[in-house]
Amino acid sequence: MNHYTLWHALIGGILIGLASLLATVLSGKIPGISGVFGRLLVAATPDKAWRGIFLSGLIGGAALSFALWQSAALFRPMRPLVVMFVAGLLVGFGTRLGGGCTSGHGVCGIGMGAKDSIAATLIFVATAMVTVFIYNRMVL
Repeated sequence: MNHYTLWHALIGGILIGLASLLATVLSGKIPGISGVFGRLLVAATPDKAWRGIFLSGLIGGAALSFALWQSAALFRPMRPLVVMFVAGLLVGFGTRLGGGCTSGHGVCGIGMGAKDSIAATLIFVATAMVTVFIYNRMVL
């Protein structure tokens, strides 16, 4: 990680934006993770194939990164698994309550200029900051 620069972040952001645009154009749907995953669990969903491939790519890409680059270990969870599980449940509840997740609102919604996505993303970020602040004060 010593060689990380702002160019890495810029290139990564551009690639995420292009991938989101491509996924939206090809599927006609906004590729937010909560919607992709949530509809995969619904029996009547007719387009499960691309959803499964999409999620497999996310998980497989992370697994490949951990296998190929030792520096990926820096991004492994630093909290107990039970904390990660509860956090995941809370995030899942929040995405249903907020009508989408950070990727759907933050990447795709803001990219399309949706006011509700801008508001949701600001709320996500503010809530995350407060949560981390409180959690670090309680644990440390």
